[in-house]
Amino acid sequence: MENRLPYYDGKHDGCLLKEERQTVVPLQDNNNQDEVLKQIPACGSQPEQLLEQGIEQQKNHQFEVALESFNNALKVYTEQQNQRGIGRALGSLSLTVYSLSEFSQAIAYAERSLEVAREVNDKRLEGQVLGILGNSFRHLGNLPQAIAFGEESLLIMRQLQDQPGEVAALNNIGLAHKALGDLPNAIAYQEQSLEIAQTLSDHQTQEQILRNLGNACYAMGNYPKAIRYYRQRLAIARQLGDYRLERQILRNLSNACYALGDYPQAIEYSQQRLLTAREVGDRRSEEQALGSLGVAYDALEDYAQAIEYYEQRLNVARAIPDQRVEAQALGSLRVAYYALGDYAKVIQYHEQGLAMRNR
Repeated sequence: MENRLPYYDGKHDGCLLKEERQTVVPLQDNNNQDEVLKQIPACGSQPEQLLEQGIEQQKNHQFEVALESFNNALKVYTEQQNQRGIGRALGSLSLTVYSLSEFSQAIAYAERSLEVAREVNDKRLEGQVLGILGNSFRHLGNLPQAIAFGEESLLIMRQLQDQPGEVAALNNIGLAHKALGDLPNAIAYQEQSLEIAQTLSDHQTQEQILRNLGNACYAMGNYPKAIRYYRQRLAIARQLGDYRLERQILRNLSNACYALGDYPQAIEYSQQRLLTAREVGDRRSEEQALGSLGVAYDALEDYAQAIEYYEQRLNVARAIPDQRVEAQALGSLRVAYYALGDYAKVIQYHEQGLAMRNR
């Protein structure tokens, strides 16, 4: 039996794809911004209030209105010739447009903020802005520049003994190395990041780093290590009560165990995923889990059990409806029945496939 990964799993799961893309631990942490706002010389409360308002809006993912608040703060700080305030506002603008995936604009704001930060010797702002520059250049594909800025940010964060900043810098340098295809270095940086993060009791940051480590180890083919990181991540997801995330991690664990050839364990994780998907009515995760179960039983040459799950998947696909998944389920059923020598069933599902294409 061919050792193949489930070819269908996750392709149309929009939330899942989004989750996999969000691999940046923000360097310009809002809690740090709240703290450093107090360091800005008070020349009237209005711009400080605007910055605080923008930070709160940013926390709530209200990025467009946050931009307005930060731009208004920048205007007032400029009128007051308050350089430190100008640098903070520019840094906040940079982070906000970065969150909107406007990476070239993020670089433009960050470069202006960096210039001010160095003029007024604001090392914390300098380190944060260097991090935004590194992440932005990574997204634009300029990986050597991304690593250079990341290393500068890391040096400053270590000088400041800013452990959350150090965690973020290490993680993001690791992401740049991963994008270069240098997986050993990516893992080395992110393992350093995880070690520090685990002392900070920041479960969400730990979860992010564990995801990156698990994915990097998986990409290297080091499935046992990937499984270890995914299991740690699963424990955090359950501690946070994030059931959607739990289902995503169970998918990763099932795939890694399958790739390792541990089909019984792959089945166990897929069954857990199936149970949670049905509890919340997540039909997409349900059909994916059913498909994974079918493939795993197929690998064990337990074709009768594989057929049971493929038929359930077919029913879910028709209920959603999703013709792509329906066609895959019909194909899986034909192959499984062929392995059993039940050619009448092979013909039956072949005809159903033809009828579906002619709808």
